[in-house]
Amino acid sequence: MSAPVRVLMITSEWPGQGGSRTAHFIKRQADFLRAAGVDVDVFPFRGAKNPFNYLLAWARFQWKLRRGRYDLVHAQFGQSGLLALPKRLPLVVTFRGSDLLGTVSDRSGRHMRASALHTRLCRMVARAADARVVVSAHMKEYLPPAVEAHVIPSGIDFDHFRPLPRAEARERLGLPRDERLVLFVGRPTQARKRLWLSERAVEILNERLPARLVVAWSVPHADIPVYMSACDALVFTSMQEGSPNVVKEALACDLPVVSVPVGDVAERLRGVEGCELCADERPETIAAALERVLRRGRRVEGRAAVRHLDERFITDKVIGVYENVLAGCEESAGARLVSRTSQAGR
Repeated sequence: MSAPVRVLMITSEWPGQGGSRTAHFIKRQADFLRAAGVDVDVFPFRGAKNPFNYLLAWARFQWKLRRGRYDLVHAQFGQSGLLALPKRLPLVVTFRGSDLLGTVSDRSGRHMRASALHTRLCRMVARAADARVVVSAHMKEYLPPAVEAHVIPSGIDFDHFRPLPRAEARERLGLPRDERLVLFVGRPTQARKRLWLSERAVEILNERLPARLVVAWSVPHADIPVYMSACDALVFTSMQEGSPNVVKEALACDLPVVSVPVGDVAERLRGVEGCELCADERPETIAAALERVLRRGRRVEGRAAVRHLDERFITDKVIGVYENVLAGCEESAGARLVSRTSQAGR
């Protein structure tokens, strides 16, 4: 039996103490890869948009690379790939959103001044990589010309994200049994998520139909499916996304989704009766969509619609990328060897 592929995964976003609270999808991918037989070693670091942090992390990463025995490097987010340059091993990079689309300032609600440099560096990493993965097809437009990419969305752990009885979920969370609840998942101060737009939409909704907005933040990740089972709809108002995980996770819990047109949400909601993709981003439009969904008063067949995003299927696709990269490197090495041998024999 062949030895498992040995992968050194780099990420500037890793859930845990002092780290991101929303990057559980990266840990989940690493865990599922390990379960599938891939030998994954994770190198997490905190970049915090600080060049000095990246310099220190680059030195630590290079030291780890020299001491370890790996087949390839997988960078999660384009900026993490900077640590792998200059390349010592084949490099796979997954671009997930802001690395190509730009970083939105929480203070101004607009793209940061340094965002142009950030995306330029990530595009440089894309050119250097042996394989690129984007989480939604529209992100390909932000890659350098003639640079190809695989489209592989983040997957869903269907054992974790599954519907529960609404009464049970509300009791566990201490939520009222007799109110209409609209769920918002995200950091309230993150300008890109536009909590204010969800709040305004629910205010308008309350002029015709009473409902309460429930904000799920600073809660255990394990409780998010409970919130999704307890509430009557998810409202999603981000101004920019790659492939928003919360929408896919809500569908896995059969929770109706009302969303502005962003990222790949249109693809996710297509054909799912009881979900609404708003025609525009006006709070009145969002409120009207919420009213229709809440008056319908039923769960959706979302789980079936996203079944193909089961993390196990996504894991197989990622492993396929690894295998193609390693096979290509072996062919290139063989071609160089033949060329050198041929030249030496002349």
